[in-house]
Amino acid sequence: MSFQAYLDAVEKKTGLTPRQLVDLAAERGFGPDTKATPILEWLKTDYDLGRGHGMALVHVITKGPRISATHVGSGGTHSDPTDTLWLDGAASNPHR
Repeated sequence: MSFQAYLDAVEKKTGLTPRQLVDLAAERGFGPDTKATPILEWLKTDYDLGRGHGMALVHVITKGPRISATHVGSGGTHSDPTDTLWLDGAASNPHR
C-alpha cells in the first residue's frame, strides 16, 4: 500500500481529510517535536485507527507532507506518484 493510499484510507474511515486531522493534531499541541505514541493513542481513541494508518498520519503531523523519493514512481507496491502527499482529500487529488 502506498503512503498516499494509507492517507486515503484514513479519510474514508474517519470522514476527515488528512489536512483536517493535521489541523486537529495542531490544536492538541502535536507537532514536529511530538513522539509517535501520544499521537497514535489519540488516533486510536478518537478515530479507531490502527498503527499502520496512524503512523502515516504521524509522519505528516511531525514531518510534513514530503516523503522520501525512494518509492516515487518505482511501480512497486509502495509506489507513490510524487514525493509530496496530497492532504486535501482523495477526490480532489490531481495525481489520480
